[in-house]
Amino acid sequence: MKKFILKIGMMVAIALSFSAVADAQISVRIRPHVTIKARPARPTSHHVWVAGEWRWNNNNYEYVDGYWAEPQRGRRGWVEGHWNHTRRGYVWVPGHWR
Repeated sequence: MKKFILKIGMMVAIALSFSAVADAQISVRIRPHVTIKARPARPTSHHVWVAGEWRWNNNNYEYVDGYWAEPQRGRRGWVEGHWNHTRRGYVWVPGHWR
């Protein structure tokens, strides 16, 4: 009987851990606004501008300024992140290398 209860407890714990991971996107009702800043000078002709991003931190979106970066090997450019509208509100889709 103890083994049966232990197995049930383990299955419940595993099921709860999967349900927590399933809803990992954070949505907001109104998209945050940011003040646009001037870009610094480009360091070299190889550098690509990586636009600023929104990051989830302490139950709030915070803006992280953009920066110049050299593309990863085999990558050509940076695809900017954007706000995606869903039925629950807006969700930030991070930028990525293409």
